[in-house]
Amino acid sequence: MEWIALIAWLLTAVGGFILLSIWVARGGMQQTREPGSRIRPGLILSHFALAATGLVLWIIFVATDSDALAWIAFVILLVVAVLGWTMFAIWWRRRQGGAVTQAADPGTPAEQNFPVAVVAGHGILAVATVVLVFLATIGVGS
Repeated sequence: MEWIALIAWLLTAVGGFILLSIWVARGGMQQTREPGSRIRPGLILSHFALAATGLVLWIIFVATDSDALAWIAFVILLVVAVLGWTMFAIWWRRRQGGAVTQAADPGTPAEQNFPVAVVAGHGILAVATVVLVFLATIGVGS
C-alpha cells in the first residue's frame, strides 16, 4: 500500500508543480501587494514546501519502514490538504464571480489561469493520496 500511496503522491506533485509554474509565470509572486481575494505567495509556497517535505519523509518511510516517519508524513499531509482546500476555495470563489472572463485583465489573479482539468486532477489525486497514505500508515495492505 505504501508504494501505491507513493505513486499517487508523486502524480499529485506533478499536477501541483504544473499549477505552481502557471501561478509563478502569471505573476503570482507579485500578488502580495494587490487587494482582493487571491492566493498569496505565503499560502502557495507553504503548501508546496510542506508537500515536498512530507513526500521526502514518505520516501524515507518506504525505504526504512519507520512507523514514526509514516505518521509524521501523514500529519504534514493533513496540513497540506487544509492549505490546498483553502487555495481551492479562493480559486473557486473568484471563478464563480466571473474572474475567468477577465483573464486578459492585468488585475486578474494569477490562479485564474489554472486549467480546470489540472485543478480537478490535482484535487482528486490529492484526496486519493491522503486516503492511501492513511491506510498505509495504519498498516492496511502490509
